[in-house]
Amino acid sequence: MRIAQIAPLWERVPPPAYGGTELVVGLLTDELVRKGHDVTLFASGDSITLAKLESVHPQALRLDPNIKEYGIYEMLNLSRVYEQADQFDIIHSHIGCAALPYVNLVKTPTVHTLHGIFTPDNEKLFIHAKKQPFVSISQAQREKRLNLNCVATVYNGIDPNRYTYHPQPDNPPYLAFLGRMSSEKGPHLAIEIAKRTGLPLKMAGKVDLVDQEFFATQVKPHIDGKQIQYLGEATHQDKSPLLGGAIATLFPITWREPFGLVMVESMIVGTPVIAMNLGSVPEVISHEKSGYICNSVDECVAAVERISELKRQDCRDHVLENFSAKRMADGYEAVYRQLLAEKFAKNGHTRKAMISNFSY
Repeated sequence: MRIAQIAPLWERVPPPAYGGTELVVGLLTDELVRKGHDVTLFASGDSITLAKLESVHPQALRLDPNIKEYGIYEMLNLSRVYEQADQFDIIHSHIGCAALPYVNLVKTPTVHTLHGIFTPDNEKLFIHAKKQPFVSISQAQREKRLNLNCVATVYNGIDPNRYTYHPQPDNPPYLAFLGRMSSEKGPHLAIEIAKRTGLPLKMAGKVDLVDQEFFATQVKPHIDGKQIQYLGEATHQDKSPLLGGAIATLFPITWREPFGLVMVESMIVGTPVIAMNLGSVPEVISHEKSGYICNSVDECVAAVERISELKRQDCRDHVLENFSAKRMADGYEAVYRQLLAEKFAKNGHTRKAMISNFSY
């Protein structure tokens, strides 16, 4: 198949540090190339990919201080994609609602992965385009009230070979937290859990502009460099030792997490996750096998005391079985074939002919 992948331009693909969507897009794109597909990635010019790369800007937008109107570059990127839509069998958008107005202008099918959340503003456009095909990254992400045409759920995947398995945690023991320093991710609750258990907490994650006040008032006052340590924004190379050395990774979210890639990254290195029972958490963690699903801070504190009951190999095996990049690519490949079958059926072709033309 000839496939176009549209990535956000804010971060490089794959991202050097934080950037869950860009990491997923990079892994999916490369895996599709390995499967023999002809893939073009529309992303920032500094992206690294096995696919053909097209870009409207030489670097990730967040690295260029001269750019003030980021949306202009997203529109330029979309214009480039859809001006050559007839060169592709399928277009796969990872940029949210921005691509929705372009889809009906061309004959090539577009599928949208819902990486983010719905807001009172963006859901107006999603409802307007509700008949377009969408893929959710968890069942919990879906909003039944919007009545969107969700054709599948495909869980995010990782490349297990890029993470180092830690059969034993470091000594002395500590807890880990990895994620944005925002109230939604719960770093303030991670600090509370650590203080109540008496264990050190190693925290890593970026502080966005919108979260600076939260960080300054709810997180920074507790950082003492001893029990509560803040390590800044973690690179990919930092993740395995940070998460793998911990006895548990804390994921005390306060919102409906669409997926939560850090849970998978923790489990693949052997570290169980203690998480709040919100959003995708019950779909990602196997309760009492790869972590504990909790309903309160009290339950999280109690879970830390039980963490030795879990086997670290079970955590890794859970990811290998459910959240690999290969399994993710297989899921999207099935979606592409489904959409192409529907297109061919509408044009009077048979499903058998489509499968013959697009099988690899």
